[in-house]
Amino acid sequence: MSKTIEVNGLTKTYGSVNAVDHVSFTIEEDKIYGLLGRNGAGKTTIMHMITAQLFPTSGELKVFGGNPYENESILRQICFIKESQRYPDIFRVEDVLEIAASIFPNWDREYAHALIADFKLPLKRMVKKLSRGMTSAVGIVVGLASRAPLTIFDEPYLGLDAVSRSLFYDRLIEDYSEHPRTIILSTHLIDEVSQLLEHVLVIDEGRLIMDEDADDLRGRAFTAMGTTAKVEAFVAGKEVISRTPFGGMTSATVIGSLSTGDRKQAEAQGLELTAVSLQQLIVHLTKSGSDRKGVEA
Repeated sequence: MSKTIEVNGLTKTYGSVNAVDHVSFTIEEDKIYGLLGRNGAGKTTIMHMITAQLFPTSGELKVFGGNPYENESILRQICFIKESQRYPDIFRVEDVLEIAASIFPNWDREYAHALIADFKLPLKRMVKKLSRGMTSAVGIVVGLASRAPLTIFDEPYLGLDAVSRSLFYDRLIEDYSEHPRTIILSTHLIDEVSQLLEHVLVIDEGRLIMDEDADDLRGRAFTAMGTTAKVEAFVAGKEVISRTPFGGMTSATVIGSLSTGDRKQAEAQGLELTAVSLQQLIVHLTKSGSDRKGVEA
């Protein structure tokens, strides 16, 4: 499969701070990726370097096989919808669509207007007078209708209610199925998008800590709850990433899949086993040392 993005040792330094610290990964064409992590982890900095809005301090970065900086042939294949996307004060919604049509070679005007109807956006209204949710919906329309070979959404849902977010996810997967391209979603609503994602990249404190297929992560962790002594006996020798004691009980979250023997042992000991969602897993893996105090033994 062809590579859309190749990153090797990518680093971005601000003074003594490594916002992105020797990150390496490959993004293949025609897949949906989740770029996940906490606020300030370095996700947006990476996206800005991929889209040639920031220069790396060091490392190698290729997009569609070339350097994206001042490379119009590459940049025209990228649509980057940022968090809190800004537009000129004089722009109406229809002006945004006209500009987008002139920028993106694969722009689908008919589809854009269908999305405008779906999200109930007023074409003649100034963008600056739209609600936050409507402004986010304008970005979603541009991102989907661009049909760009590389489409990046950075927190695209701000201000959208649950119904509108669900509409976005539905339209994204429908259009992706008919017009495959590389899509990167950076979001904190991980559980909402988890079924869309085919591959997951997790950034923590500027470093890449996870680069795995989403299917491999589903069922990757579980939580055992019961009396402390029985839970501790059950998780002995396992990779425990979190412990929460309460009274004489303990809840322990473990990395690893459950075997038939594990399930029989848990049932015999009266332990409750629950699957850990992708969002819960990432929260556990990206907790700082201070976050863990009082949680882990």
